[in-house]
Amino acid sequence: MTRALGAVLSALALFAASFDGAAQDSKPQTPTVLAGAKVITADEAKKLLDGGKAVFFDTRSPINFGKGHVPGAKAIPYREKSEYAENFDAEKDRFDLAQLPADKNAVLVFYSDRPTGWKSYKAAVLAIRAGYKSVHYFRGGWAEWEGRKYPVAN
Repeated sequence: MTRALGAVLSALALFAASFDGAAQDSKPQTPTVLAGAKVITADEAKKLLDGGKAVFFDTRSPINFGKGHVPGAKAIPYREKSEYAENFDAEKDRFDLAQLPADKNAVLVFYSDRPTGWKSYKAAVLAIRAGYKSVHYFRGGWAEWEGRKYPVAN
């Protein structure tokens, strides 16, 4: 490979990486509090997982779920068309609440990609509205879980 071609490929790789980061940064971060839910960290999520009583829901796309997820998590993709805001219009979105446990006292943990991952925030809001009493919103999501090097299932 010539030096010039190597430089061009390096520049393209750097551009692609910065574009991906810019796309993530263009979304506003989700709220740090959620009435009716407990906002948790990766460490708290890991304790809930280890305790074996919580049900984890991965709201990312099936493709991202297939690349890796919290062990035992159930995939319930949140299809969003609503705005990235606390007062989002859930009528514009699709989320299958029927896949949640019938027991409204079940311990539920919702996560998506990272603090800009509105899918898990919105799913947690809908679970609260549906009457679930023990909702946990894992705000740091998959990025924080992986960053802690916690177990991963594929």
